[in-house]
Amino acid sequence: MVFARTLNVLWMCACLMSLSGCGSGDNSKDPRQLAAEAAAEAAFRADLEQWRAERIAALTKPDGWASLIGLHWLDAGVHRVGSDVDNGIRLLQGPAHLGVFTVEQGRVSFVAETALTLDGAASQHGSLRSDAAPGGASVLGFDEGKGLATVIQRGGRLALRVRHADADSRLRFTGLAHWPGGRDWQVKARFVPHPAGKTLPIANIIGVIEDVANPGVVEFRIGGEAYSLEALDEGEDTLFLVFADRTSGHGSYPAGRFLDAPRPDAQGRLLLDFNRAYNPPCAFTPFATCPLPPPENRLDLRIEAGEKSYAKPIPLKEL
Repeated sequence: MVFARTLNVLWMCACLMSLSGCGSGDNSKDPRQLAAEAAAEAAFRADLEQWRAERIAALTKPDGWASLIGLHWLDAGVHRVGSDVDNGIRLLQGPAHLGVFTVEQGRVSFVAETALTLDGAASQHGSLRSDAAPGGASVLGFDEGKGLATVIQRGGRLALRVRHADADSRLRFTGLAHWPGGRDWQVKARFVPHPAGKTLPIANIIGVIEDVANPGVVEFRIGGEAYSLEALDEGEDTLFLVFADRTSGHGSYPAGRFLDAPRPDAQGRLLLDFNRAYNPPCAFTPFATCPLPPPENRLDLRIEAGEKSYAKPIPLKEL
C-alpha cells in the first residue's frame, strides 16, 4: 500500500516536470497550481488510507464487531449458559458451564460456574445492567478476559450478547474492499433542521422498530440532481446517516450503509464524504442488531464510493 502511494507521488511529479503526456495534457495551468492540486490529492489519499486503517483496527480489535459469537434472547426465568450441549443457551466458544442467569421483572442476575469478572473485578454472582441503563451495560468477563458478555435491550426484550477474542470471524477477517470513489464524492450539503423533539421510526434487522431522534434533513446535489437524507442523532458529535442506493445488493451490502457526517456550521453547511460510507456490523456478523435505512433514505443513484460488500471467510468445515 505504501509502495503504491509512492508510485502515485512519483507519477504526479513526472507530470509536473514534463507538463505534457500526462492526464489531459493541459499545459495551461501554472506549475504552482499543478503542484498544489497534486499535494491536495496526495493529502486526500493519505487521510483516507489512515481512516480505513483505523476502521479495520476497530472492527478487528479483541472486543470489536468481528469478535461477536452470539446473541441469545433472555426471556423471564432461569437460563444455564455455557458451551456444553447440556446448556439451555449454548455458546460457540467459552467454558463448558459459564453460569446460571435469572431474569425476573426485567432484571438479570447470575451465579457463576467458572472464574468470572464483573466490570473488571472477580465475581461469582451479581446483577447485570443492560445497555439501556444510565451507566451502560455491565461487562461479564470469562476465559481470562478473552470472552465478554453483556446484556442488551431491544424492543423491550433482553438478550445476552457474547464476544470472544478467538472468534473465527475475527481471526480470519478477510479485509475490506472499496469502490473507486475520489474527491468528487466529497459533496457540499445543507442541513435543514426539524422541529425540536422530532423522531423517525427506524426498523432494525431483527424486526424491531424504534423511534430515533431525527434532528433534520441533509440536502445535497450530485450530477445536477437534488437528493436528501434524514439525519439521526445517537448522542454523538456527528450526524448519523443510514442509507441505501443503487449499489445496495449490487456490489454494496444489500441492507445499506452508514455515514457519519459532521455537525453543520452556523450557516447549516457541511461536507458529506461518501468515501467514508461504511458497512453496518451486520455485514460482518449475524449477531448484531443494525438499523435499516428508512424509506426517505433510499437514493435513486449509484454511490460508487465507500465500502463494498464484505467477503466473509469460508467456514472451516467447508475448507
